[in-house]
Amino acid sequence: MTEDKQTADLRNANAAAVTGTGTSAQWLARYSDSLMGVFGSPQRVLVRGAGALVWDADGKEYLDLLGGIAVNALGHAHPFVTSVITSQLATLGHVSNFFTSPTQIALAEKLLQLSQAPEGSKVFFANSGTEANEAAFKLARAHGGAARPTILALEGGFHGRTMGALAMTAKQAYREPFEPMPAGVRHIAFDDVDALRDAMDGTVAALVIEPIQGEAGVRPLSAEYLQAARELTREHGALLILDEVQTGVGRTGDWFAGIAAGITPDAMTLAKGLGGGFPIGAIITFGEGPSQLLSAGQHGTTFGGNPVATAAALATLHVLESAQVLANVRTVSEIFAQGIAPVDGVTEVRAFGLLIGFDLAAPVAAGVVSAALDAGFIVNAPRPNTVRLAPPLNLTAEQAQSFIAALPSLIATAVAAANLEGN
Repeated sequence: MTEDKQTADLRNANAAAVTGTGTSAQWLARYSDSLMGVFGSPQRVLVRGAGALVWDADGKEYLDLLGGIAVNALGHAHPFVTSVITSQLATLGHVSNFFTSPTQIALAEKLLQLSQAPEGSKVFFANSGTEANEAAFKLARAHGGAARPTILALEGGFHGRTMGALAMTAKQAYREPFEPMPAGVRHIAFDDVDALRDAMDGTVAALVIEPIQGEAGVRPLSAEYLQAARELTREHGALLILDEVQTGVGRTGDWFAGIAAGITPDAMTLAKGLGGGFPIGAIITFGEGPSQLLSAGQHGTTFGGNPVATAAALATLHVLESAQVLANVRTVSEIFAQGIAPVDGVTEVRAFGLLIGFDLAAPVAAGVVSAALDAGFIVNAPRPNTVRLAPPLNLTAEQAQSFIAALPSLIATAVAAANLEGN
Protein backbone atom coordinates (compact mmCIF):
# COMPACT_ATOMS: atom_id res chain seq x y z
CA MET A 1 0.00 0.00 0.00
CA THR A 2 1.47 3.37 -1.01
CA GLU A 3 1.65 6.31 1.35
CA ASP A 4 -0.86 8.19 -0.82
CA LYS A 5 -3.39 5.37 -0.54
CA GLN A 6 -2.86 5.18 3.20
CA THR A 7 -3.58 8.89 3.47
CA ALA A 8 -6.67 8.57 1.29
CA ASP A 9 -7.99 5.64 3.32
CA LEU A 10 -7.50 7.55 6.57
CA ARG A 11 -9.27 10.58 5.12
CA ASN A 12 -12.19 8.44 3.99
CA ALA A 13 -12.45 6.71 7.36
CA ASN A 14 -12.44 10.05 9.16
CA ALA A 15 -15.05 11.45 6.80
CA ALA A 16 -17.28 8.44 7.40
CA ALA A 17 -16.95 8.83 11.16
CA VAL A 18 -17.72 12.54 11.06
CA THR A 19 -20.67 12.34 8.71
CA GLY A 20 -22.11 9.16 10.20
CA THR A 21 -22.04 7.23 6.91
CA GLY A 22 -23.73 3.87 7.46
CA THR A 23 -26.96 2.71 9.04
CA SER A 24 -27.58 2.48 12.77
CA ALA A 25 -27.51 -1.31 12.54
CA GLN A 26 -24.10 -1.23 10.87
CA TRP A 27 -22.66 1.14 13.44
CA LEU A 28 -24.09 -0.85 16.38
CA ALA A 29 -22.56 -4.05 15.06
CA ARG A 30 -19.18 -2.32 14.92
CA TYR A 31 -19.78 -0.91 18.41
CA SER A 32 -20.35 -4.35 19.93
CA ASP A 33 -17.18 -5.63 18.26
CA SER A 34 -14.93 -2.82 19.46
CA LEU A 35 -16.15 -1.18 22.67
CA MET A 36 -16.39 -2.50 26.22
CA GLY A 37 -19.93 -3.33 27.26
CA VAL A 38 -19.97 -1.15 30.38
CA PHE A 39 -22.88 0.93 29.04
CA GLY A 40 -24.87 -1.94 27.59
CA SER A 41 -26.18 -1.56 24.08
CA PRO A 42 -26.55 2.08 22.95
CA GLN A 43 -30.12 3.17 22.33
CA ARG A 44 -29.27 5.03 19.13
CA VAL A 45 -26.30 6.10 17.02
CA LEU A 46 -26.36 9.91 16.98
CA VAL A 47 -24.49 11.69 14.21
CA ARG A 48 -25.26 15.41 14.54
CA GLY A 49 -27.10 17.98 16.61
CA ALA A 50 -28.31 21.57 16.51
CA GLY A 51 -29.67 23.27 19.60
CA ALA A 52 -31.94 20.86 21.44
CA LEU A 53 -32.31 18.59 18.41
CA VAL A 54 -30.21 15.57 17.41
CA TRP A 55 -30.37 13.15 14.47
CA ASP A 56 -29.44 9.49 14.34
CA ALA A 57 -27.60 7.58 11.64
CA ASP A 58 -30.90 6.71 9.96
CA GLY A 59 -31.93 10.37 9.74
CA LYS A 60 -34.53 10.38 12.53
CA GLU A 61 -34.88 13.58 14.57
CA TYR A 62 -35.12 13.71 18.38
CA LEU A 63 -35.76 16.45 20.92
CA ASP A 64 -32.94 16.02 23.44
CA LEU A 65 -34.50 16.49 26.87
CA LEU A 66 -31.59 14.86 28.68
CA GLY A 67 -28.78 17.09 27.40
CA GLY A 68 -26.10 14.45 27.75
CA ILE A 69 -27.26 14.07 31.39
CA ALA A 70 -27.25 17.79 32.20
CA VAL A 71 -24.05 18.45 30.22
CA ASN A 72 -25.14 20.29 27.06
CA ALA A 73 -26.10 23.52 28.78
CA LEU A 74 -26.58 25.32 25.46
CA GLY A 75 -27.59 22.35 23.38
CA HIS A 76 -25.59 20.99 20.48
CA ALA A 77 -23.23 22.91 18.18
CA HIS A 78 -23.91 26.30 19.75
CA PRO A 79 -22.33 28.70 17.23
CA PHE A 80 -20.51 30.92 19.72
CA VAL A 81 -19.17 28.06 21.83
CA THR A 82 -18.01 26.07 18.80
CA SER A 83 -16.35 29.15 17.29
CA VAL A 84 -14.45 29.84 20.53
CA ILE A 85 -13.33 26.20 20.81
CA THR A 86 -12.19 26.17 17.18
CA SER A 87 -10.32 29.45 17.53
CA GLN A 88 -8.61 28.37 20.74
CA LEU A 89 -7.63 24.98 19.36
CA ALA A 90 -6.11 26.70 16.33
CA THR A 91 -4.08 28.91 18.67
CA LEU A 92 -3.07 26.77 21.66
CA GLY A 93 -4.56 23.41 22.57
CA HIS A 94 -2.58 21.82 25.38
CA VAL A 95 0.38 23.01 27.43
CA SER A 96 0.42 20.76 30.56
CA ASN A 97 0.28 22.24 34.01
CA PHE A 98 3.93 23.18 34.01
CA PHE A 99 2.43 26.27 32.36
CA THR A 100 -0.82 28.22 32.51
CA SER A 101 -2.88 30.14 29.97
CA PRO A 102 -5.02 33.27 29.98
CA THR A 103 -8.21 31.22 29.59
CA GLN A 104 -7.39 29.11 32.65
CA ILE A 105 -6.79 32.15 34.81
CA ALA A 106 -9.83 34.02 33.49
CA LEU A 107 -12.13 31.04 34.10
CA ALA A 108 -10.89 30.63 37.68
CA GLU A 109 -11.55 34.31 38.32
CA LYS A 110 -15.02 34.06 36.78
CA LEU A 111 -16.00 31.05 38.91
CA LEU A 112 -14.82 32.78 42.07
CA GLN A 113 -16.92 35.79 41.14
CA LEU A 114 -20.06 33.80 40.29
CA SER A 115 -19.80 31.72 43.46
CA GLN A 116 -19.32 34.81 45.61
CA ALA A 117 -16.25 33.18 47.09
CA PRO A 118 -14.46 35.14 49.81
CA GLU A 119 -10.89 36.43 49.72
CA GLY A 120 -8.34 33.62 49.61
CA SER A 121 -10.56 31.19 47.69
CA LYS A 122 -9.05 29.09 44.91
CA VAL A 123 -9.97 26.84 41.96
CA PHE A 124 -8.55 23.51 40.73
CA PHE A 125 -9.53 22.26 37.27
CA ALA A 126 -10.09 18.62 36.36
CA ASN A 127 -11.73 16.85 33.40
CA SER A 128 -14.97 15.52 34.86
CA GLY A 129 -17.26 15.42 37.86
CA THR A 130 -15.78 12.26 39.29
CA GLU A 131 -12.30 13.79 39.09
CA ALA A 132 -13.51 16.94 40.83
CA ASN A 133 -14.91 14.72 43.58
CA GLU A 134 -11.63 12.81 43.81
CA ALA A 135 -9.99 16.14 44.55
CA ALA A 136 -12.67 16.75 47.18
CA PHE A 137 -11.94 13.35 48.72
CA LYS A 138 -8.25 14.21 49.02
CA LEU A 139 -9.13 17.65 50.38
CA ALA A 140 -11.13 15.96 53.14
CA ARG A 141 -8.25 13.58 53.87
CA ALA A 142 -5.78 16.47 54.02
CA HIS A 143 -8.06 18.30 56.42
CA GLY A 144 -8.78 15.34 58.67
CA GLY A 145 -5.49 13.53 58.81
CA ALA A 146 -5.23 10.42 60.98
CA ALA A 147 -7.27 12.01 63.76
CA ARG A 148 -10.32 12.59 61.55
CA PRO A 149 -10.67 9.58 59.23
CA THR A 150 -14.42 9.82 58.56
CA ILE A 151 -16.15 11.30 55.52
CA LEU A 152 -19.93 11.46 55.72
CA ALA A 153 -22.10 11.12 52.62
CA LEU A 154 -25.81 10.56 52.11
CA GLU A 155 -27.92 7.57 51.20
CA GLY A 156 -29.05 7.96 47.60
CA GLY A 157 -26.05 10.10 46.72
CA PHE A 158 -24.04 9.73 43.52
CA HIS A 159 -20.56 11.27 43.27
CA GLY A 160 -18.87 9.32 40.48
CA ARG A 161 -17.32 5.98 39.54
CA THR A 162 -13.61 6.37 40.24
CA MET A 163 -12.64 4.79 43.52
CA GLY A 164 -12.70 7.73 45.91
CA ALA A 165 -15.88 9.13 44.40
CA LEU A 166 -17.38 5.65 44.31
CA ALA A 167 -16.68 5.23 48.02
CA MET A 168 -18.85 8.31 48.62
CA THR A 169 -21.56 6.99 46.28
CA ALA A 170 -24.27 5.12 48.17
CA LYS A 171 -25.56 2.66 45.58
CA GLN A 172 -24.35 -0.80 46.59
CA ALA A 173 -24.72 -2.24 43.09
CA TYR A 174 -22.08 0.21 41.87
CA ARG A 175 -19.76 -0.44 44.79
CA GLU A 176 -19.91 -4.16 45.49
CA PRO A 177 -17.97 -5.47 42.47
CA PHE A 178 -14.99 -3.28 43.40
CA GLU A 179 -14.81 -3.60 47.16
CA PRO A 180 -12.97 -2.99 49.36
CA MET A 181 -13.65 0.70 48.95
CA PRO A 182 -11.27 3.37 50.26
CA ALA A 183 -11.85 3.37 54.00
CA GLY A 184 -13.59 5.89 56.18
CA VAL A 185 -16.79 6.78 54.32
CA ARG A 186 -20.10 6.45 56.20
CA HIS A 187 -23.50 6.90 54.59
CA ILE A 188 -26.24 8.47 56.67
CA ALA A 189 -29.96 8.98 56.10
CA PHE A 190 -31.05 11.46 53.45
CA ASP A 191 -32.41 14.82 54.68
CA ASP A 192 -32.48 13.64 58.32
CA VAL A 193 -31.12 16.35 60.61
CA ASP A 194 -31.18 14.08 63.67
CA ALA A 195 -29.14 11.43 61.85
CA LEU A 196 -26.64 14.10 60.82
CA ARG A 197 -26.41 15.43 64.34
CA ASP A 198 -25.81 11.92 65.72
CA ALA A 199 -23.10 11.22 63.12
CA MET A 200 -21.14 14.41 63.66
CA ASP A 201 -18.24 14.19 66.08
CA GLY A 202 -14.55 14.97 66.28
CA THR A 203 -13.61 12.12 63.92
CA VAL A 204 -15.48 13.59 60.93
CA ALA A 205 -13.29 15.30 58.36
CA ALA A 206 -16.04 16.31 55.92
CA LEU A 207 -19.68 16.02 54.94
CA VAL A 208 -20.21 15.65 51.17
CA ILE A 209 -23.72 16.33 49.87
CA GLU A 210 -25.62 17.13 46.67
CA PRO A 211 -28.17 19.92 47.20
CA ILE A 212 -30.44 17.95 44.87
CA GLN A 213 -29.79 14.25 44.24
CA GLY A 214 -30.14 13.67 40.51
CA GLU A 215 -29.53 9.93 40.25
CA ALA A 216 -31.93 9.29 43.12
CA GLY A 217 -34.78 10.82 41.13
CA VAL A 218 -34.29 14.60 41.59
CA ARG A 219 -34.60 14.68 45.38
CA PRO A 220 -33.83 18.00 47.10
CA LEU A 221 -32.37 18.49 50.53
CA SER A 222 -34.54 20.78 52.61
CA ALA A 223 -33.43 24.29 53.54
CA GLU A 224 -33.46 23.12 57.16
CA TYR A 225 -31.04 20.29 56.39
CA LEU A 226 -28.65 22.49 54.41
CA GLN A 227 -28.55 25.03 57.22
CA ALA A 228 -27.99 22.30 59.82
CA ALA A 229 -25.22 20.85 57.66
CA ARG A 230 -23.43 24.19 57.59
CA GLU A 231 -23.85 24.79 61.32
CA LEU A 232 -22.89 21.29 62.47
CA THR A 233 -19.82 20.97 60.26
CA ARG A 234 -18.60 24.35 61.45
CA GLU A 235 -19.29 23.43 65.07
CA HIS A 236 -17.31 20.18 64.80
CA GLY A 237 -14.48 21.52 62.65
CA ALA A 238 -15.41 19.48 59.58
CA LEU A 239 -15.55 20.59 55.95
CA LEU A 240 -18.87 21.04 54.16
CA ILE A 241 -18.41 20.01 50.53
CA LEU A 242 -21.23 20.62 48.05
CA ASP A 243 -21.32 18.37 44.99
CA GLU A 244 -22.88 20.64 42.36
CA VAL A 245 -21.67 18.61 39.41
CA GLN A 246 -25.25 18.26 38.15
CA THR A 247 -26.99 21.19 39.86
CA GLY A 248 -24.41 23.90 39.21
CA VAL A 249 -23.86 26.39 36.38
CA GLY A 250 -27.47 27.54 36.01
CA ARG A 251 -29.18 24.15 35.90
CA THR A 252 -31.64 25.08 38.65
CA GLY A 253 -32.23 28.65 37.48
CA ASP A 254 -29.52 29.94 39.83
CA TRP A 255 -25.79 29.69 39.28
CA PHE A 256 -25.40 27.24 42.15
CA ALA A 257 -28.21 25.58 44.09
CA GLY A 258 -26.51 25.52 47.49
CA ILE A 259 -25.28 29.07 47.36
CA ALA A 260 -28.73 30.24 46.21
CA ALA A 261 -30.06 28.58 49.39
CA GLY A 262 -27.76 30.79 51.45
CA ILE A 263 -25.04 28.21 52.14
CA THR A 264 -21.35 29.05 51.82
CA PRO A 265 -19.50 25.71 51.70
CA ASP A 266 -15.85 25.00 52.33
CA ALA A 267 -15.59 23.47 48.87
CA MET A 268 -17.84 22.93 45.85
CA THR A 269 -17.38 20.60 42.89
CA LEU A 270 -18.57 21.37 39.35
CA ALA A 271 -18.54 19.72 35.92
CA LYS A 272 -21.30 18.68 33.47
CA GLY A 273 -22.74 21.97 32.14
CA LEU A 274 -19.60 24.00 32.85
CA GLY A 275 -18.02 23.31 29.45
CA GLY A 276 -21.22 23.35 27.42
CA GLY A 277 -20.45 19.81 26.25
CA PHE A 278 -16.66 20.01 26.38
CA PRO A 279 -15.12 17.92 29.21
CA ILE A 280 -14.12 19.99 32.24
CA GLY A 281 -14.52 19.75 36.01
CA ALA A 282 -13.56 22.02 38.88
CA ILE A 283 -13.38 22.27 42.63
CA ILE A 284 -13.67 25.66 44.30
CA THR A 285 -12.29 26.03 47.82
CA PHE A 286 -13.81 28.83 49.87
CA GLY A 287 -11.51 30.92 52.02
CA GLU A 288 -7.86 30.60 52.95
CA GLY A 289 -8.14 27.56 55.24
CA PRO A 290 -9.56 25.03 52.74
CA SER A 291 -7.58 26.63 49.91
CA GLN A 292 -4.25 25.86 51.60
CA LEU A 293 -4.94 22.19 52.39
CA LEU A 294 -3.38 20.80 49.20
CA SER A 295 0.13 22.00 48.44
CA ALA A 296 2.38 21.70 45.40
CA GLY A 297 2.76 18.09 44.28
CA GLN A 298 -0.10 16.69 46.36
CA HIS A 299 -2.63 16.62 43.53
CA GLY A 300 -2.60 17.15 39.80
CA THR A 301 -3.88 16.33 36.33
CA THR A 302 -2.36 16.27 32.87
CA PHE A 303 -5.30 17.59 30.87
CA GLY A 304 -7.24 19.53 33.51
CA GLY A 305 -7.63 23.24 32.89
CA ASN A 306 -6.23 23.06 29.36
CA PRO A 307 -6.72 26.12 27.14
CA VAL A 308 -9.49 24.57 25.01
CA ALA A 309 -11.59 23.31 27.93
CA THR A 310 -11.32 26.58 29.82
CA ALA A 311 -12.12 28.57 26.68
CA ALA A 312 -15.21 26.41 26.17
CA ALA A 313 -16.30 27.07 29.75
CA LEU A 314 -15.74 30.81 29.44
CA ALA A 315 -17.80 30.85 26.25
CA THR A 316 -20.60 28.88 27.91
CA LEU A 317 -20.71 31.19 30.93
CA HIS A 318 -20.69 34.23 28.64
CA VAL A 319 -23.75 33.01 26.75
CA LEU A 320 -25.56 32.00 29.95
CA GLU A 321 -25.06 35.55 31.25
CA SER A 322 -25.47 37.64 28.12
CA ALA A 323 -28.49 35.83 26.67
CA GLN A 324 -30.44 35.78 29.95
CA VAL A 325 -30.55 32.01 29.82
CA LEU A 326 -31.16 31.58 33.56
CA ALA A 327 -34.42 33.53 33.24
CA ASN A 328 -35.42 31.12 30.47
CA VAL A 329 -34.61 28.18 32.76
CA ARG A 330 -37.08 29.45 35.35
CA THR A 331 -39.77 30.14 32.75
CA VAL A 332 -39.55 26.79 31.00
CA SER A 333 -39.30 24.98 34.32
CA GLU A 334 -42.68 26.36 35.30
CA ILE A 335 -44.16 25.28 31.97
CA PHE A 336 -42.93 21.73 32.56
CA ALA A 337 -44.14 21.64 36.16
CA GLN A 338 -47.62 22.92 35.36
CA GLY A 339 -47.96 20.84 32.20
CA ILE A 340 -46.75 17.50 33.58
CA ALA A 341 -48.52 17.55 36.97
CA PRO A 342 -52.10 16.97 35.68
CA VAL A 343 -51.16 14.19 33.23
CA ASP A 344 -52.90 10.91 34.02
CA GLY A 345 -50.43 8.49 35.58
CA VAL A 346 -48.16 11.18 37.06
CA THR A 347 -48.15 11.30 40.86
CA GLU A 348 -45.55 13.99 41.63
CA VAL A 349 -43.37 16.53 39.81
CA ARG A 350 -40.14 17.92 41.26
CA ALA A 351 -38.87 20.77 39.11
CA PHE A 352 -35.74 22.72 40.03
CA GLY A 353 -35.06 24.84 37.03
CA LEU A 354 -34.41 22.41 34.20
CA LEU A 355 -33.56 19.50 36.46
CA ILE A 356 -36.93 17.78 36.62
CA GLY A 357 -38.10 14.46 37.97
CA PHE A 358 -41.65 13.19 37.84
CA ASP A 359 -43.01 10.05 39.46
CA LEU A 360 -45.42 7.60 37.87
CA ALA A 361 -48.21 5.62 39.48
CA ALA A 362 -46.72 2.41 38.05
CA PRO A 363 -43.04 1.35 37.74
CA VAL A 364 -43.00 1.89 33.98
CA ALA A 365 -40.40 4.64 33.68
CA ALA A 366 -38.17 2.50 31.46
CA GLY A 367 -41.15 1.91 29.19
CA VAL A 368 -41.80 5.66 29.02
CA VAL A 369 -38.17 6.21 28.02
CA SER A 370 -38.52 3.64 25.23
CA ALA A 371 -41.84 5.03 24.01
CA ALA A 372 -40.43 8.56 24.12
CA LEU A 373 -37.45 7.54 22.02
CA ASP A 374 -39.71 5.99 19.42
CA ALA A 375 -41.73 9.22 19.40
CA GLY A 376 -38.63 11.40 19.02
CA PHE A 377 -37.85 12.47 22.61
CA ILE A 378 -34.76 11.64 24.68
CA VAL A 379 -35.44 11.30 28.42
CA ASN A 380 -34.07 9.16 31.26
CA ALA A 381 -35.34 6.85 34.03
CA PRO A 382 -33.15 7.06 37.16
CA ARG A 383 -35.65 4.92 39.12
CA PRO A 384 -38.34 2.40 38.10
CA ASN A 385 -41.14 4.92 38.65
CA THR A 386 -39.27 8.18 37.93
CA VAL A 387 -38.52 9.98 34.67
CA ARG A 388 -35.81 12.65 34.62
CA LEU A 389 -35.44 15.63 32.30
CA ALA A 390 -32.25 17.72 32.11
CA PRO A 391 -32.52 19.48 28.75
CA PRO A 392 -30.43 22.33 27.36
CA LEU A 393 -30.96 25.49 29.40
CA ASN A 394 -32.01 27.39 26.27
CA LEU A 395 -34.82 24.96 25.48
CA THR A 396 -37.82 26.87 24.14
CA ALA A 397 -41.31 26.94 25.61
CA GLU A 398 -42.63 25.42 22.37
CA GLN A 399 -40.22 22.50 22.61
CA ALA A 400 -41.26 21.88 26.21
CA GLN A 401 -44.92 21.95 25.20
CA SER A 402 -44.34 19.38 22.47
CA PHE A 403 -43.17 16.85 25.06
CA ILE A 404 -46.01 17.68 27.46
CA ALA A 405 -48.51 17.12 24.67
CA ALA A 406 -47.00 13.72 23.88
CA LEU A 407 -46.62 12.55 27.49
CA PRO A 408 -50.12 11.04 28.02
CA SER A 409 -49.62 8.79 25.01
CA LEU A 410 -46.10 7.82 26.13
CA ILE A 411 -47.34 6.76 29.57
CA ALA A 412 -50.28 4.87 28.09
CA THR A 413 -47.95 3.02 25.72
CA ALA A 414 -45.62 2.08 28.57
CA VAL A 415 -48.48 0.87 30.79
CA ALA A 416 -49.97 -1.19 27.96
CA ALA A 417 -46.60 -2.80 27.24
CA ALA A 418 -46.12 -3.62 30.92
CA ASN A 419 -49.59 -5.17 31.12
CA LEU A 420 -48.92 -7.25 28.04
CA GLU A 421 -45.67 -8.56 29.54
CA GLY A 422 -47.46 -9.38 32.77
CA ASN A 423 -50.08 -11.54 31.04
